[in-house]
Amino acid sequence: MIVPDFWAEARKQHRTPRSQVTVRRFGWSTISQADAQAMAEKRVEEALERILSGQKLDRREKKRSYNGADGVPIREEVLARYGEEVITRNGYGAHCLNSPRVLFADIDFATKRLLWPSVLAFALLAAASIGIGIWLRKGWVTAVLLLVSGLIAVLISELLSRLVQKSTDTLEAIAREKIVAFVAANRTWNLRLYRTPAGYRVVATHQTFDPRSDEVRLFFNALSVDPVYVRMCTRQNCFRARLTAKPWRAGIPDHIRPRPGVWPVREESMPIRMAWIARYEQKASGFAACRYVESMGSGRVDSSLRPVIDMHDRESRALAFELPIA
Repeated sequence: MIVPDFWAEARKQHRTPRSQVTVRRFGWSTISQADAQAMAEKRVEEALERILSGQKLDRREKKRSYNGADGVPIREEVLARYGEEVITRNGYGAHCLNSPRVLFADIDFATKRLLWPSVLAFALLAAASIGIGIWLRKGWVTAVLLLVSGLIAVLISELLSRLVQKSTDTLEAIAREKIVAFVAANRTWNLRLYRTPAGYRVVATHQTFDPRSDEVRLFFNALSVDPVYVRMCTRQNCFRARLTAKPWRAGIPDHIRPRPGVWPVREESMPIRMAWIARYEQKASGFAACRYVESMGSGRVDSSLRPVIDMHDRESRALAFELPIA
């Protein structure tokens, strides 16, 4: 896991009478901007040499905050460092805990509420109501039929909501059964279980783990962990847990400014970024990122992991049971 404080980019061209090759590469460092620039220069030299030798490489690396790109570390603003763990601000503004050794896993089972069927039904019924009213030349008929159309749309919405909730409850039960079965089959394991807006978060407390190990892969498979999360853990060689609310769940509809929010941003753009962050932090303070449910398994908590677990619970407000999760 690499989470640099400094970033730079180098550009190099190779020209011939018949062609031109331009290559760009990033450099990074936890020491200084100059160190990051030196790395960028070295990487661009190496990339250009390989391209000119006939290798097919990207001419330019994409600037993304956390995309799992091989060879490029996490590109996010560092908010705090606690030993090996790093808290960053992700691409949409939330705080994230990054750890090379504490096994966090997200299991999503919440389904999205479907609104479009009821909206479509109302639109069709409303169009038919207006058409009938015009054909009969009676406005009161149109009004009555529009009222009936609205009631039917509400009934459809309520029915869909119940179906979605039933599906979510079923998926939650299945996810929990998988966790219970895994702990029963692996008696040395100890897991802390949290509820998130979309599902469960699981933290293994009995030992440290390598994100790319077979043991972790088998654990992810057994619990049907979110495949996107699994891919990111493998490529970035770290585990990750969001510590603060997603902006849209906290009542902030607009994106972090300036867009796209990839760190670092230009100095002249910092005031608008800081203004958005101040608004976000104020809103997010009224929410928890997850809620502690229970612990399962051996009961063992590795002494080296206890500070990280305590920090996770504190920063995510997992024990503030009165707060809504977002």
